[in-house]
This record gives sequence, structure tokens and C-alpha cells, in this order.
Amino acid sequence: MDKLHLGTVGWGYDFWVGNFYPEGLKPAQFLSEYSKHFGSVEIDNTFYRIPSIAVVENWRDQTPSGFLFSAKFPKKVTQEKKLLGVEEETRVFLNRMSLLKEKEGPLLIQLSPEFTPEDLPNLREFLGILPRAHRFVMEVKNRKMLEDRLYSILRDRGIALAIVDHPSMPKIDVLTAGFTYIRLEGDNKKIKGTTGKVERDRTADTKEWAGKIRKLIDDSNEVFVYCNKYYSGHSPTDAYALLDYLKS
Repeated sequence: MDKLHLGTVGWGYDFWVGNFYPEGLKPAQFLSEYSKHFGSVEIDNTFYRIPSIAVVENWRDQTPSGFLFSAKFPKKVTQEKKLLGVEEETRVFLNRMSLLKEKEGPLLIQLSPEFTPEDLPNLREFLGILPRAHRFVMEVKNRKMLEDRLYSILRDRGIALAIVDHPSMPKIDVLTAGFTYIRLEGDNKKIKGTTGKVERDRTADTKEWAGKIRKLIDDSNEVFVYCNKYYSGHSPTDAYALLDYLKS
């Protein structure tokens, strides 16, 4: 399954020690251990701050050849400023992610629920400043955004629309780029995600996703899939289960 890049959202969780990471493993060793199990990860903490050069280079150097990092745009760009006047922040973020070199995966532009169809001109302007040297994916959290005008804008720039499993959003199958990006998010109002164990049985859902992903692998150039800790409560379990269903 060379086209599949499967992993979790984040890796730096001490509540995974003893149920995914070996007992006694230090946080500085988490990423190296994680990369023995999964070939990709979505970086969550870039949403809160742009990492330093040293941090990004350390991520790159801890992981094996072929490993891919996807990363969230900083919330200052996507949610606080709503894509307006963010040229400098965007430039710095992209320069940092470029340090991942061949390990750089798609970069996630995660919009807030307050971003509405009325803001589409801002989106179009923002996408115009993005260099084509990177791959980008857009996630919307307002269901009113899921309409033809958005799809057209994304297709024009070859930007993928994130397919999400979240109770507030409909399940869609719209493809707008040469790769597919799936986020199994779950419900953070019902799942703690910090217990180190499965809190909700998602077997049926995971099997259904495996069927969809199998077809997407045939139809798409590449498929990226990331399991959030709020999906079942234990995203390594979800990623393992999904991989097993895909292989069966």
C-alpha cells in the first residue's frame, strides 16, 4: 500500500505510555518509537505555535526514510486573522516546514466554524499567496461552506478538501486534488481521549472507512488518513485496526 499514509493526530502523549509506548520511555523518544509503527503523522502543535528551526530538524532526523509529516497551519493564520494580512506568518511557517525536506506531507488549513461562504473572497486571495512547491489541504467546520464555489476554488489550485468524520459535519466524498486527506476526528464532547484506552467501540465505522479508503487508494494518487484521539479514545488502536481491515 505505497499510496497509503496512515497515522495519528499528534504523538507526544504521555497517556500512551504503557498502552502504546513502552513503560519508561522518555518524551524525547516518543517520535522515534512512533515511527516504528506508523509511516506518517499529523503535527498538531503547529496549530498553536510555529516551531523553531531546531525542533523541525529534530523531527526530520528522528524518523526513517519515507516517513511523512502533515502539519496544521497556525491558528493565528487560519482562525484568529481568518486568512487576512497573514503573509509574514505564512512565509515563516512554510519556510519551517520546508526543513522537513522530502518528509513534508500536505499542510492543513483548518478553518473555524465562523468562516462562512461570505469569506470566500478572503480564501481566494489567501490561496493566491501560497507557493505551489507545497501540497495543501483545506478543512472547513461550517457545513454551509460545502458548496460548488468552494470546490471550484480548491480544484483551481489543486488543494484537497479534507474528508472528516465528525458529528457536526456531513460525510462527503468530494475530491478536489490529486490526493485524498481523511481525518477521523470523533467527538471531543463525548470522548476524553486521555485515558489511554478505547472509550467507544468504532469497529463498524472503521470497517466502513476501510472500504472507502480501499477504493480511494485505487482512484487517487495518494491517501492520507489520520486518527484523532477523540475518535475512539485511543488513536493508535484505531490506526492499527484500520490497517488490519485494509489488509484483509
